[in-house]
Amino acid sequence: MYKSQISRDEVRSAIEDKLCAQFGVTSKNATDDQVFRASAIVIREIMSRLLAFGEDKKPDREVHYLSMEFLMGRSLMKNAFNLGISEALIGALSDLGRNASDIFEEENDAGLGNGGLGRLAACYMDSMASLGIPATGYSICYELGIFRQKIRDGKQTEVADDWRSAAESWLVTRSDEAVEVRFGGHIVPHWDNYGHYHAEHIGYTTVTAVPRDMLIAGYRGETVNTLRLWDARSTTALDMYLFSEGEYVKSLEQRTMSEVITKVLYPADDHIQGKQLRLKQQYFFVSATVQCIVRKHMDRYGDIRSFAEHHVIQINDTHPTLVIPELMRIFMDEYGLGWDEAWSIVTNAVAYTNHTVMSEALEKWPQELIQTLLPRVWEILCEINRRWCEYLRAQFGESEKVGRNLIIQDDGVHMANLCLAACFKINGVSALHGEILKTDLFRDVCSLTPERFTYVTNGIDHRRWLAQINPRLNSLVCDLLGSESYLQKPETLVRFADFADDTAVRDRVNEIKLLNKQDFADFARRQDGFVLNTDAILDVQVKRLHEYKRQLMCAMLITRLQNLLHEQPNIDFTPRTFVFGAKAAAGYYTAKRIIELILSLADDVNHDPKCKGKLQVYFMENYRVSAAEALMPAAQVSEQISTAGKEASGTGNMKLMLNGAVTIGTLDGANVEMHERLGDKNMFLFGLHADEVTALKAAGYDPKAYAERDRELTAVLDRFSRGFRDGKSYSDLVSGLLYGGDPYMLIADYRSYAQTHDRMYASIADDGERARLSIINTAEAGIFAADRAVSEYAEGIWKIKL
Repeated sequence: MYKSQISRDEVRSAIEDKLCAQFGVTSKNATDDQVFRASAIVIREIMSRLLAFGEDKKPDREVHYLSMEFLMGRSLMKNAFNLGISEALIGALSDLGRNASDIFEEENDAGLGNGGLGRLAACYMDSMASLGIPATGYSICYELGIFRQKIRDGKQTEVADDWRSAAESWLVTRSDEAVEVRFGGHIVPHWDNYGHYHAEHIGYTTVTAVPRDMLIAGYRGETVNTLRLWDARSTTALDMYLFSEGEYVKSLEQRTMSEVITKVLYPADDHIQGKQLRLKQQYFFVSATVQCIVRKHMDRYGDIRSFAEHHVIQINDTHPTLVIPELMRIFMDEYGLGWDEAWSIVTNAVAYTNHTVMSEALEKWPQELIQTLLPRVWEILCEINRRWCEYLRAQFGESEKVGRNLIIQDDGVHMANLCLAACFKINGVSALHGEILKTDLFRDVCSLTPERFTYVTNGIDHRRWLAQINPRLNSLVCDLLGSESYLQKPETLVRFADFADDTAVRDRVNEIKLLNKQDFADFARRQDGFVLNTDAILDVQVKRLHEYKRQLMCAMLITRLQNLLHEQPNIDFTPRTFVFGAKAAAGYYTAKRIIELILSLADDVNHDPKCKGKLQVYFMENYRVSAAEALMPAAQVSEQISTAGKEASGTGNMKLMLNGAVTIGTLDGANVEMHERLGDKNMFLFGLHADEVTALKAAGYDPKAYAERDRELTAVLDRFSRGFRDGKSYSDLVSGLLYGGDPYMLIADYRSYAQTHDRMYASIADDGERARLSIINTAEAGIFAADRAVSEYAEGIWKIKL
């Protein structure tokens, strides 16, 4: 492991100094929380010095990565690992009479995200720093972030997650770089003597955006990059007149309305106030970011026209798309550029990563909302749309292709179409996803400018998701490969496959997996009071709850297995524990019902004498990054069972593969490329392909007819309708499948899924074969490292030399 020049004694002394200076305590009477905070400050200051030393080496081209989500997880151990001082830190904490694991547990996950989008962004920030790419991430400093999931009365409830209180040690407030963001008001038009239009924005309200910087160390500490999080502050702390009149609550109203912008991640938008707040969040985020980037550009270069030469702005999904009209506004209104010149800069500076193949999931904002909240942006959007419409008509005539690609249509503003009009590159996140964008979702525009469309398969931070969280397997890999080279060259991990038939290595892999399961069992007992059967295969489906991800189909399979154990109690059955980890969006009723069903099923199975020692179901409460870090090293089966053609890529599949889990899945997202590496011998595929899903729907798919032909499936659905031991019926979910068209093809794929599951378990029941599969999966996962993905972005999109 790389070691820095900082010694154990120096770390201990620095922590003691911080305890005294920050909290007025000694190491003997400090709490674990104070020791954690002091340790974080020590690590942060090391990174700050590295960042300062690197300022004089500023490159000519920088990446600005904009994402509404960054699921960073815990930072203390991660940054210490990358700086090469993790051993020194653990030793220093021991010298202070502390258990390092207890101190690490004091840190809350940085809950700045909801799912794969945020986890991907976190991995890419690590890789950009590790590869020496000058990059800044930008997002919102949510006060509460993603909710903390609590299971009460067999249902998901949402509790505010105050992640920021413990994160203050990582955040550096840069009040000197605060900017103002405008909302509301109206535009007064002016024309100069040359007939040029000038917009005067009056009657607006302002919110101050204050940057809170979180530093991110690359591996070996050679580069430190910044994640800039914007915090909303009112420009008026208190209305003194109202306060003096006794209107105490009203006097704080302006401050409260301003600061609510950064209160929570993704406020519910099923009402107009929620939509308004979401739009405010997005504009606040991009306006502050653009002002920051432009200001620094002018300070360094002094010429706004060279902006695109020195900056590339990568927008992660459509949430930051308002960066396009905001750049236009600043270039024209503040720097006096004409439309064509400003547009040329924007269209050479902004690139877009798409993360969904479902057209209904593409963002669309009510026209009236943008007109009211962002009047100048609305003017610019109208002009972009007018020119885009002219261009499309010149290419397609009066075809329907024009209408479906307009930015403004049906009283809505379509953000993906704005990206199509303005971005110099549009990329998918897997080979299949990229092809769907080209041939289906964005086919019209792709036919005009195919060179703009590409894909970069997602990647994961292999240093975190193997070396850091699975030290036993990491040690084995490094011993067998003869070095730690895979940490910087993940493609060399493939050499681990050379040992797949080595009996001693297989035995060691199985031993490591058992020890990791025992560690996870301790975690499950501490967190949820769940007693895990460590002799059972750990079969895992952990991801955001959505119907297309088909957690319900996995529940169908478990019910089938329970029925089987009742019908044939003496059957030869490989013990297995199914683990679910999933949060449903607060307003997503069906997803919350599926969680309720899984909890009912788990309660039934875990109290069923026929299942004892053979079948378990564990629903992990509040699944998050740190929970994933506990689970992944122990996992043995990875359920990647989304409807083919619906998952853009996925990264959980890669993390589980890296830790040696065998995958059962559909040919969807990055599963396609995983299968290319693994082949049928080392991965278990089932179900319809994406084109077959489309064809079956077009032919008049009848899920009820499918179900009626399958006695076993009918019995499963009957169990759902009758309910489990708690007496709750889930007939509404059954009706959605049988009479609601089964849009995600659970009924159509069920039989193939069940048969493939049986085939997989027949294979992995053998210890030697299970170990062989584990070795092959870990070895072939190197290609899915974020370092590879970021290198492809740098070369193919950002044009940055590594």
